[in-house]
Amino acid sequence: MADVRNTDLAEAPLAPAHLTIRREDYRPPDWLVPEIALDFDLGAERTRVRATLTVKKNGEHDRPLRLDGDEVKLVSVKVDGADAAYRIDGEQLVVEIAGDRATVETEVEIAPKANTKLMGLYASGGMLCTQCEAEGFRRITFFPDRPDVLSKYRVRMEGDARAFPILLSNGNRVAQGNGAEGRHWAEWEDPFPKPCYLFALVAGDLKANKDSFTTMSGRKVDLFIWVREADLPKTAHAMESLKLSMAWDEKVYGREYDLDLFNIVAVSDFNMGAMENKSLNIFNSAYVLADQETATDADFDNIARVVAHEYFHNWSGDRVTCRDWFQLSLKEGFTVFRDQSFGADIGSPAVKRIEDVRVLRAAQFPEDAGPLAHPVRPDSFIEISNFYTATVYNKGAELIRMMATVLGPEKFRAGTDIYFERHDGEAATCDDFVKALEDGSGGDLTPFKIWYSQAGTPRVKARLDHDAASRTATLHLEQSVPPTPGQPVKQPMPIPLKTALIGEQSGSEIAAERLLILDQPQQSFTFEGVDETPLLSINRNFSAPITVSADRGDDELERLAQADTDPFARYEAMQELMMLALVAGSRGEAMDPESVIRAIGATLKSNSLDPAFKGEAILMPSEAMIADRMDMVDPDAIHAAREGLRKSVGSALSDVLLFAHRSDSVSGADLSPQAKGIRRLRTVALGLLSAGDPQGAARLAKTQFDRADNMTDRQGALGVLVSLDAPERQEALDAFYQRSHDDALVLDKWFGLQAAAQRPDTVDQVIKLAAHRDFVITNPNRLRSLVGSFGANQWAFHSADGRGYTFLADMIIAADKLNPQIAARMVPPLGRWKRFEPKRAAMMREALEQIVAVPGLSKDVFEQVSKSLA
Repeated sequence: MADVRNTDLAEAPLAPAHLTIRREDYRPPDWLVPEIALDFDLGAERTRVRATLTVKKNGEHDRPLRLDGDEVKLVSVKVDGADAAYRIDGEQLVVEIAGDRATVETEVEIAPKANTKLMGLYASGGMLCTQCEAEGFRRITFFPDRPDVLSKYRVRMEGDARAFPILLSNGNRVAQGNGAEGRHWAEWEDPFPKPCYLFALVAGDLKANKDSFTTMSGRKVDLFIWVREADLPKTAHAMESLKLSMAWDEKVYGREYDLDLFNIVAVSDFNMGAMENKSLNIFNSAYVLADQETATDADFDNIARVVAHEYFHNWSGDRVTCRDWFQLSLKEGFTVFRDQSFGADIGSPAVKRIEDVRVLRAAQFPEDAGPLAHPVRPDSFIEISNFYTATVYNKGAELIRMMATVLGPEKFRAGTDIYFERHDGEAATCDDFVKALEDGSGGDLTPFKIWYSQAGTPRVKARLDHDAASRTATLHLEQSVPPTPGQPVKQPMPIPLKTALIGEQSGSEIAAERLLILDQPQQSFTFEGVDETPLLSINRNFSAPITVSADRGDDELERLAQADTDPFARYEAMQELMMLALVAGSRGEAMDPESVIRAIGATLKSNSLDPAFKGEAILMPSEAMIADRMDMVDPDAIHAAREGLRKSVGSALSDVLLFAHRSDSVSGADLSPQAKGIRRLRTVALGLLSAGDPQGAARLAKTQFDRADNMTDRQGALGVLVSLDAPERQEALDAFYQRSHDDALVLDKWFGLQAAAQRPDTVDQVIKLAAHRDFVITNPNRLRSLVGSFGANQWAFHSADGRGYTFLADMIIAADKLNPQIAARMVPPLGRWKRFEPKRAAMMREALEQIVAVPGLSKDVFEQVSKSLA
């Protein structure tokens, strides 16, 4: 055994660069760590970490203790108080242990300020903070960095009292004091065993918005939201959202918070939205800070959603965690379902469902149809961070929703009670969750497990036959799942379809809603007592994450868009009516806009629909969604078709759209669903008006921009202006910048709106903005605002000269050297090159080849690019 001391792990021999990890190879940990004590000597340039691990052999074996490490400088290793012999094997510290138990002490040095990956312990805005999910704890100290090793933590931090007056960690603060030379210290203890990915530490000059919540058992919980002092006024909404979340989880799931303290910290530099570290949630500041001057209604909604999501993780993720990273949807899919349900309960259920499905279709459906398709529970990965995807999160949530729909609310709640009680303090699997639901309900959910293992979006063809003589209607259904990488042959899937029949004349339900389970390649279902011509209302409330191709013409869809009794199905009929016209136009076929114009007009004039629903219903499908319907994508043809239909609608309905835009004025401080709906409809109407009369709409938008008393109206007006060729455009952009250049989150909007502009010169503008003095490539929010928004702008990104592809490739290569995780998330816009017309496909592939040829490419980006090229 080699005796290696004072070794910098970064200089040690590396493990295979792109090792594939497979779910089938899972093996329980050789060693457990029941307890760990961490001692931090904090500094931005250098932090010293002393870790004391109480280790225990797990089962009968003679294998050594293996501890993961990444970019940490090893200073010393001791076993049971004595210097130990050890060796470095790739990125692991290997220590031979004699006996079944031992105390292992390590000391390492790390450099938080140099940590641009924002994983582990890093510096942000003068503070130190951590991000450990999925495998960031190994960047702090040596540890078996896997979620099935649960430990009780005791943490001591010491640092400069002026630089770091606030010292936070998980659990309860048990001691604190002052040291020599202006230093101070604090000790924290977490009574609940947790995996290392839930460890958190924050040190900085922060102030707190303080409040409290009394639980259903009468315990008082102190609540703190920690931010820079100047940002304190922007934390009220997040605090209110936290208290609403705590009350909702008690009422709906019976889950009470388990400590006397709950902390949230806002951080400027963060790879994700937020992190559910036990009792110390660390948030991207975008999901904490909000007021009417700086945040839109969507921002306020997102803050409520993310605060709820991370709080709900206290049980669905913290108290019960996942056994391995292949089970990621166990906590994320379930918790997304929970936060979606919370959002529906505190707002408009119909609008919330529409918003959630729009996100699924925009992000997850393309994932299912592309080279990066994978099941909800993946079979393998090279870099786990690449599986924090819409499939794991959003499709995972839809899978939970399907099982909840089949079981009903009472049986589903009984199952979740069993799940939480049975697996409290454990690392569980998706199978454990399904078993708990079965035991709580008495049902058999085995057929639904295929949704965990089979990738792809099921396609359902539907045809309704009406026999007036027998007063019956028969629904014929056929399902298929397209091949995906590694899964060329598919099995039928259980698909719950909420279905009703709407009378063509009466507009009422002539066959009440039924839950049909399609679980065969072909099935038929009969409805009795059908006395008038029926119209098919299928997949109501989007009961299954599928695509439906129903044999329904324009007349039927127009009638359903006016009369369907299910709000989502009514919205869906309107969207499908528009989609049929847009696909036809994109294929070069004649496009008759009249049925769309009539349906939109009827929706706008309806007195029974709330403004938020109207705004969602008349919003046209995006160009990316139209592309998903095409066998071969021609971005120019799609753009022309969509702009043509928008122009027809804007011109024909200018009066009713103007009326919608000039609807009752509401205060920007009013965050009621009604007020938010009015603002939403106002902006959507303005967008359609701009297609029919660009110059008139530019004047209207500039007036709205100048008079706005809230960011929703201001950003909505600017979002229309950025795509127009009018002097008001630059005037508004300049005014917005002058007003917001000192506020990073608002400036992100300025970058993002220009990157999303529908203009021939958008590529030029984006390249120019990338050289702007305020563009900071090391800040994930700024990078996403410019590069992410541009990649989602189908027409501009797919510029026929290929410069959009070159720009994105260059940005990915540059970002990969700083933050591979963020760089990898920018790859997908290039990945679907096979579906584009030949010239663009060749240029997209060339851009991918340029990336993969870069020496030293991270495994994060390598995995995404290599799969995209396959």
